[in-house]
Amino acid sequence: MAQAAIELIGINKSFGAVRANRDINLEIARGTIHGIVGENGAGKSTLMSILYGFYQADSGEIRVGGQPASIKTPNDAIALGIGMVHQHFMLVDNFSVLENIILGAESDALLKRSIAKARSELERLEREYGLEVDPDAIVEELPVGLQQRVEILKALYRGAEILILDEPTGVLTPAEADHLFRILKQLKEQGKTVVLITHKLREIMAITDTVSVMRQGTMVATRETRKTTVEELAELMVGRRVLLRVEKGEAAAGGVKLAVKNLTVKDTRGVTMVDDISFDIRAGEIVGIAGVAGNGQSELLEAISGIRRAVSGSVMLDGKPIDLTGAADPGELRDRGLAHVPEDRHHVGLVLAFEENENSILGYHDDPRYLKGPFLNIDAIRDDAKDKIAKYDIRPADCRLKTANFSGGNQQKIVLAREMEQDPGVLIVGQPTRGVDVGAIEFIHKRLIAMRDQGKAVLVVSVELDEIRSLSDRILVMFAGRIVGERGPETTEGELGLLMAGVEHQGAAL
Repeated sequence: MAQAAIELIGINKSFGAVRANRDINLEIARGTIHGIVGENGAGKSTLMSILYGFYQADSGEIRVGGQPASIKTPNDAIALGIGMVHQHFMLVDNFSVLENIILGAESDALLKRSIAKARSELERLEREYGLEVDPDAIVEELPVGLQQRVEILKALYRGAEILILDEPTGVLTPAEADHLFRILKQLKEQGKTVVLITHKLREIMAITDTVSVMRQGTMVATRETRKTTVEELAELMVGRRVLLRVEKGEAAAGGVKLAVKNLTVKDTRGVTMVDDISFDIRAGEIVGIAGVAGNGQSELLEAISGIRRAVSGSVMLDGKPIDLTGAADPGELRDRGLAHVPEDRHHVGLVLAFEENENSILGYHDDPRYLKGPFLNIDAIRDDAKDKIAKYDIRPADCRLKTANFSGGNQQKIVLAREMEQDPGVLIVGQPTRGVDVGAIEFIHKRLIAMRDQGKAVLVVSVELDEIRSLSDRILVMFAGRIVGERGPETTEGELGLLMAGVEHQGAAL
């Protein structure tokens, strides 16, 4: 067996009454790709944050290369050859790639010398690992896949031999994820050790050598990837058998609830992102929109929900127009029965500094249920939040906890619970299961199907083709701001992929 790069022995960590890690033992072999999976809140990120020096374990031992290691800060981890790429990147947006890479690792007081040295080293790393990126590009102008490469280059520039990646594909398109996996395999071939934290079991099966499963803060199993299955891993994660497919009956579509006609929307740069598109959604059906990120899906949802003004066209909700001039208040649309789960939960869906109970009524705070005269009824709000926490299995079950302290998947459940529990007639959802574990995905899919079966109209945008095909009664494909095809759920992933790339499938009429 390969020598251990990392050994974690008896690791314990608590946050108040919440035990995030309980007696964790883990050994990661050198020169392998080791996956760590578990439900949201299982303690995966906490464990890796201890390894990287963000947190200190309450008890236990860390060994690196067989030697006991004291890791009190990220600088200690870096000095031991450990690098980490976080789910939400740690980059300075208005700095160049090169400036971000050397930040905190300047070789001398003369920045000019540091930059020259870094440029040469960066060119070597790019060639060696296939991580090409323009060193002079401004980070905020790069697509998210290239920003992730910058994070990896930062770690390698600092001499990382062990690279931890936390949910690295959560913000990537399928093509970007495939490229990332090629990079990770190349890192492994060069002798690096990769630790991959993810909730996507198919990715675990495709890329890892070994996988460890965490559940409720404990390490429940470690398997050689080639000797396990998606079904076994899912059951180990959740503690019960998990349905890995969506079960639903035929849709009983009724009247049109939402009608979009000749809608055109531009972004802040004046670029047309939604180009003269038309479609409708009926009561009792789920319409899915497939497409590579950046083809107008985000702008479409923002226009329908009243966040972004449109250039032209119309949107009708229950036969009455939505004001697309920018004067519409999204709150008015909520009052008319349109609920919106935004793609970006951090910047649009939540106020991270608020407590969970405060976020659970955000946008609905003037509902009489949450008022006592002119004031908020705090007891009623907290009781309502506790009900949602129980119904949606939000962890930890603490309505007074700051929302920033919940895992990404549990933050997503907070938003979904808030919007779904308002009993809307129309629900539009962007990336419903982004960053969500397999057990929660099953739950969310069942809730969406239940809403459909209750006669609601549901619009889903997702980059996950499996999700689109499983949930949707009709699938619309967007490319370059236009709807380039409509298909049924039986459509193959290959056919959808061709449409998403702007290629008509075998000459079929669109």
